[in-house]
Amino acid sequence: MKITVERAELLKSLNHVYRVVERRNTIPILSNVLIRAENGQLSMKATDLDLEVTDSIAAEVAPGGATTVPAHMFYDIVRKLPDGSQIVIEGSGERAVLTIRAGRSRFTLQTLPESDFPDLATGEMSHSFKVPAADFKRLIDKTQFAISTEETRYYLNGIYLHAAGSAKTATLRAVATDGHRLAQVELPLPEGAAGMPGIIIPRKTVAEVQRLIESGEGDIAIELSSGKIRFSIGNVVLISKLIDGTFPDYGRVIPAANDKSLVVDKKDFEAAVDRVSTVSSERGRAVKLSITGGRLVLSVTNPDSGSATEELEVDYESDPLDIGFNSRYLLDIAAQIEGEVAVLKLADPGSPTLIQDKDAKGALYVLMPMRV
Repeated sequence: MKITVERAELLKSLNHVYRVVERRNTIPILSNVLIRAENGQLSMKATDLDLEVTDSIAAEVAPGGATTVPAHMFYDIVRKLPDGSQIVIEGSGERAVLTIRAGRSRFTLQTLPESDFPDLATGEMSHSFKVPAADFKRLIDKTQFAISTEETRYYLNGIYLHAAGSAKTATLRAVATDGHRLAQVELPLPEGAAGMPGIIIPRKTVAEVQRLIESGEGDIAIELSSGKIRFSIGNVVLISKLIDGTFPDYGRVIPAANDKSLVVDKKDFEAAVDRVSTVSSERGRAVKLSITGGRLVLSVTNPDSGSATEELEVDYESDPLDIGFNSRYLLDIAAQIEGEVAVLKLADPGSPTLIQDKDAKGALYVLMPMRV
């Protein structure tokens, strides 16, 4: 096997692939990336048995072949080679090594046979559709922060993607919750997604897809079944197992009768919460909102270090209300608001609050209060 390829192209492609590989592996082959060269194409594949990413680039190939090399070491070598250099990769079937040459640099890496490399067979995919990458990126970006990291409630460790709404206003909806806060974002249902099963996309898969569609250009092709999902973005193909669990009936926690409406300038509110939370402790991140008339007073009291208050002018015409929230959760949600104005729909100090962007449709957030 002999491959000649430009460094920048190889590095970009490896960047898509190598991150899937865990740094610590009990199964040696899972530390490796599969390299296959044929018909003027170099394809690379990595997997952790739950997630698999493949990318291919054009290369000079003569002759072709396939092998596997340590993923992180291969990536570091390519990254440290001079910019603009041509890289020659050679392997021989007799010796279990791969040689990498560029200019005066030469590396020899131990290989493992291609036949040992696992394949994440997808089986039949029941639904397939395309979504503009920018739209899908927004769906992920605005819900990802609410994914739970609590391993015992594994069914919350991902984004719940499903078809929702009525026939006239059918939507593709993404929901994430950790029990303290909930994020829901939707977009018009793409053609081919009707009747799709509700699926939970794992946290690691969400992060990898997010990186792959960073630029938000073009379309992303999605194929799914009840057990697996496949994303195709340009030459990159990502296949992932889905979380095998039942997502809770999240509709029950979205308040419908919150009648107290607090309208705030998003930037001023975010900055004020950030400032007063400076004195809060790691354990007690509570910020108290005291609302009367057109006035909102934010306050934090920390018995160990001191206190802080800040006053904002707001639009509020209901009965006076004192309510507390986790300041970090409040800031996470405020960061998702795209417009200039945020609307908080409140009920009482013990009930969940609904937070929406006054201008942007299709996104809502729910936050549980804290005792203050």
